[in-house]
Amino acid sequence: MVSKSVLVVEDEEDIRKLLSYTLLKEGYEVAGVASGEAALASAESQPPDLVLLDLMLPGVDGLTVCRQLRRSPRTAGAAIVMLTAKGEEADVVAGLNAGAHDYITKPFSRNVLIARVRAALRNAGSSAAAAPPESDGILTIHNLVIHPGKHLVLVDERSVELTATEFRVLEALARKPGWVFTRQQILDAVHGDIYAVTDRAVDVQIVGLRRKLGPAGRYIQTVRGVGYRFKE
Repeated sequence: MVSKSVLVVEDEEDIRKLLSYTLLKEGYEVAGVASGEAALASAESQPPDLVLLDLMLPGVDGLTVCRQLRRSPRTAGAAIVMLTAKGEEADVVAGLNAGAHDYITKPFSRNVLIARVRAALRNAGSSAAAAPPESDGILTIHNLVIHPGKHLVLVDERSVELTATEFRVLEALARKPGWVFTRQQILDAVHGDIYAVTDRAVDVQIVGLRRKLGPAGRYIQTVRGVGYRFKE
């Protein structure tokens, strides 16, 4: 099996070495750089499967790097995971808007890091035709049409591009409108009990879903202290 390649972009040398060592032990091919300019040059020369990208970098910042990676035909398909100390919702939204698949805040645990890297690689490489579990039936609710077999979501007849994980989260909620799901229930429905990540992963997916759905994002409601539900 061919090893996946990861480009670690982190200006703090100790953290960059720790991340590289952790990923190497997991069998990934790893390259590390300390600046946004070096990241863009390295990625263009040897496109990685995943970029683990610090947000606060000297020179070209992480958001700009992310946008440029998405614009380049050579790197547009790479998984991008932001890794940063900036963890407010506005920061998460900015990262997702720039094209990141996921967003990990510092400090982080090794297990969470590895799980999120694996998930991002899986989602980036998922076939658009792959159907999510549990149902092959087309679902129409409000002004949304969800077609699992085609991995297709339409809002007012406009196609909305979602990652595999975002699609599964949306379908799990929309299949049972009005039902309240805890974050753990959403994780179990999407990835199964072995998906060892924190509840924060669900919040990141919900932020991305609401943004991509536009006004229809209001159908995904937060139930404080419990989780989420899809509006009846």
